[in-house]
Amino acid sequence: MAQNGSEGPLLAGVAGRYALALYELARDEGQVDDVAKNLDAFDALYRESADLRRLVKSPAYSTSEQTAAVGALLERAGISGLAANFIKLAAANRRLFALPGMIRAYREQVREAKGIVRAEVRVAEKPSDAVIEEIKASLRDVAKSEVDLDLHIDPSLIGGIVVKIGSRMVDASLRTKLNSIRLAMREAR
Repeated sequence: MAQNGSEGPLLAGVAGRYALALYELARDEGQVDDVAKNLDAFDALYRESADLRRLVKSPAYSTSEQTAAVGALLERAGISGLAANFIKLAAANRRLFALPGMIRAYREQVREAKGIVRAEVRVAEKPSDAVIEEIKASLRDVAKSEVDLDLHIDPSLIGGIVVKIGSRMVDASLRTKLNSIRLAMREAR
C-alpha cells in the first residue's frame, strides 16, 4: 500500500502514461476530439454519480464486476469507440481508480498539442456570455495563444476577478483589496 505522499506521483505516472498512449492512438486515428468528447461525457457521469465514483475507487469490486458495470454504463450513455475501449481496458487492468487522472492528463495532452493555454478564472458571480468572451479575448492577448477557460464561481471574492495562467496569478478581487485596506488601517494606528 502506498504511503502518504507517494500515491500522488504514482497516480500521476500511471495516468500520464495511459493518457499519452491514448492520445497517440487517437491522433494516429484522427479521433482526438471524438475521444475527448466521450471522455468528457464519462467524466460528467463520474462527477454526478456517487455509485460510479464508488465503483471506480473501490478495490472491493473484482475486475469482472468493474468491467461488466463499466461496459453497461458506457453502452447506456452512448460512449463508444476508442474512449470506451480505453475505459474498458483501464477496468480490465485494475487501473479504474486512476481514470479521473487519466482523463485530466488526456485533456492536458490535447491542450498542449493544440497550443492552448489553460487559464483558471475565479469570479464572485456567473458573468454573462459577453463578459466571458471579453475575459477570453484579454487572456488570449496576454498569453499570445488560444485559451481554455476554467471558470469557477467563488462568492467569497465579493467582486472582481482572480486569474491564474501557469505560474502567473493576478488577484483583482474586492476581498483582497478590502483586506489590504484593513491591513493598512491597522498599521496606521
